[in-house]
Amino acid sequence: MIKKILVANRGEIAIRVMRAAKELGIKTVSVYSEADKSSPHRFFADESYFIGSSPAVKSYLNMEKIIDTAKSCKADAIHPGYGFLAENSTFAKMVEDAGIIFIGPNSNAMAKVGDKLMARELVKSANGPLIPGMINKSEDMKVFQNFAGKIGYPVLIKAAMGGGGKGMRIVREKGGLKDAVKAAQRESLSAFGDNTVYLEKYLEKPHHIEVQILFDNYGNGVYLFERECSVQRRYQKIIEESPSPFLDDNLRKKMGETAIKIAKTVKYNNAGTIEFLVDKDKHFYFLEVNARVQVEHPVTEMVTGIDIVRHQIMLASGEKLSLKQQQINLNGNAIESRIYAEDEDNNFAPSPGKITYYKEPKGPNIRVDSGIKEGYEVSPFYDPILAKLIVWGENREIAVNRMLSALSQYRIEGIKVPFNFLRNVFLHPEFQKGHLHTHFIQENTQALFARRKTKYLNQALAIYAYLTINPPQRVSSVSSEKRTGVWRTLSNWRGF
Repeated sequence: MIKKILVANRGEIAIRVMRAAKELGIKTVSVYSEADKSSPHRFFADESYFIGSSPAVKSYLNMEKIIDTAKSCKADAIHPGYGFLAENSTFAKMVEDAGIIFIGPNSNAMAKVGDKLMARELVKSANGPLIPGMINKSEDMKVFQNFAGKIGYPVLIKAAMGGGGKGMRIVREKGGLKDAVKAAQRESLSAFGDNTVYLEKYLEKPHHIEVQILFDNYGNGVYLFERECSVQRRYQKIIEESPSPFLDDNLRKKMGETAIKIAKTVKYNNAGTIEFLVDKDKHFYFLEVNARVQVEHPVTEMVTGIDIVRHQIMLASGEKLSLKQQQINLNGNAIESRIYAEDEDNNFAPSPGKITYYKEPKGPNIRVDSGIKEGYEVSPFYDPILAKLIVWGENREIAVNRMLSALSQYRIEGIKVPFNFLRNVFLHPEFQKGHLHTHFIQENTQALFARRKTKYLNQALAIYAYLTINPPQRVSSVSSEKRTGVWRTLSNWRGF
């Protein structure tokens, strides 16, 4: 068994990994940048080491520094979390060459699935379901034009080495293809250091479904069913749930077995997801492989009772997979809301700053994976995700209502957090019916924001009425340490 793990990440995922490690009796090591000197993840670990200045390229993306730190503190394993170096096959290989265990897929498998064109070629060789489009790379505009003409518009330009919506362009007419390809190449080069892009058929309003897999180092694997990830903004997931309200048992089984087949083709090991797009007629197509633990992994943990991060560590230690497919069952419904430091009134721009008041929701079947606390300074240098709110219910209706209740209890002051927008998504009739697709937010934006503005008015009137009856006591001078937020002042206010 691994004895000491260095977590090459920050925030909530670093704490999540360290919590699993501690439950296994494993020592933990955190690393931190200048911006994260006071970050909770630093103090959750048994040991903590400074690795560089605030920009990620000088700290959390500094491969040599992270490996040197692991060697100096005698960590025998590195867990990359998600983001940063989690899907960097070069880093995984460097860790392996240093004689340190990389808690994730092996570098060879990661390299194969990290290149989307190579992954498409491998899936094709395994007779997997592919969206029509390019298999081989090309910089010849005629090749792009010929493919687009063959499969028909609209088409989607995608970065071969990227994700998160970067390097992606939808092209609906022939005249826009050339400019879209060039723009995608520029963005891909800037974001991923590689300008390779390719073209595939654009599916209108599909479901984005990912299948969670676990594989040991000996070829044994299982799938932990699926997560519905269709509620997205700018190709970034914001709400995930399991099971999908769209899939039936037969399709669920077929997609799970296809995911296992694809993983075996690349000799995959450890945790990951095989991602698919599913059209309105329930035809599914391979999208990509995410070779890491996913942000939304708690959703699967809630419905299966399986600790995915714990299994990551055990599998990386060389243990055989203890799970059998027939033993894994779905129980109830789970939903996750990503809690971002974003200003919903300013096109969801990042909202860095100091958190002056923080209170998490409590109650049965409510889970918060958080990397923040009161007084924490949200940095402009990193992804604005702060925490994840996960709920479980005996059925989807109960889970949705529990999420609404939990969101109404969550309090974060000092920065902008789009709680109202999230609530309005869950209140939307189409969401409650499970009528989801990847353009759900885009298609319903006007209605969602109109509902939000109405709620703001009701909230303002309610607070005014409360203050009229119970005016707060005037204080002449309050130190910064003793200053309280509005939710402490309105201690009897029940939320909305």
